[in-house]
Amino acid sequence: MYLYKVVIVDDDELSLENLSSSLGKQSDFLLGAVARNARQGRKQIMLAQPDLLFLDVELPDMTGMELLQEIRDEVTWPMKVIFYTAYDKYMIQAIRESAFDYLLKPFDEEELGNILERFRQQQKRTTIQPEIRNIAHVPTGQSFMVYTPTNDMRVLRSAEIGFFRYSSDRKIWEVIFTNEAPLTLRRGITAEQITSNLPNFIQIHQSYIINMDYLMLIKDNHCVMYPPFDQVTELLVSKKYKKQLQDRFCL
Repeated sequence: MYLYKVVIVDDDELSLENLSSSLGKQSDFLLGAVARNARQGRKQIMLAQPDLLFLDVELPDMTGMELLQEIRDEVTWPMKVIFYTAYDKYMIQAIRESAFDYLLKPFDEEELGNILERFRQQQKRTTIQPEIRNIAHVPTGQSFMVYTPTNDMRVLRSAEIGFFRYSSDRKIWEVIFTNEAPLTLRRGITAEQITSNLPNFIQIHQSYIINMDYLMLIKDNHCVMYPPFDQVTELLVSKKYKKQLQDRFCL
């Protein structure tokens, strides 16, 4: 049974055939669709919603980079991009476009295998239980202090927090924990102060700052979180913060 869906966008028939054949040998990868130009590619990407996209840099109707820019606002699921081309001059731009990797034509089977294995390992790290993920990604000593409305100091750990929520009526931020009641912070603490001191947290809305370690996916501009926050439905990504989120984490 396959685990990961793949789409290939490439106008070179021989390269497309070679890559399709090699991927067919991987039981956990399913070739969901192929396209031979950017217009077809856009359609197939939206239909298949692949986990992994092999994208030629030079297509008949536009470049692969231009295609990525066009679909940036429409890709709301986690998708990794591997630029697939004969021209290594594009490598620096590919990195700047946040490509997962870069595969030169004609490719070496071992090189492709290494890329796919690295993709597998990254996917495993992002789909295991959040308790394990936070042990792995958040150092034991990564703690920080906050002030409560009574000026008490409270020491918190990133792994304990799902998100921060702003109360516009009370004009204060609250901390939403994994296993205890919300904690109110002292009035005057700003979103910038929270995010500047906590690299794993990003603001998605005027009223919400989320812990990226608990984010599973963004669907219809709503954040779908890992347990114990999987029943939370209020975490909406506003238009103002959507581009910042994409620039930092997506294509």
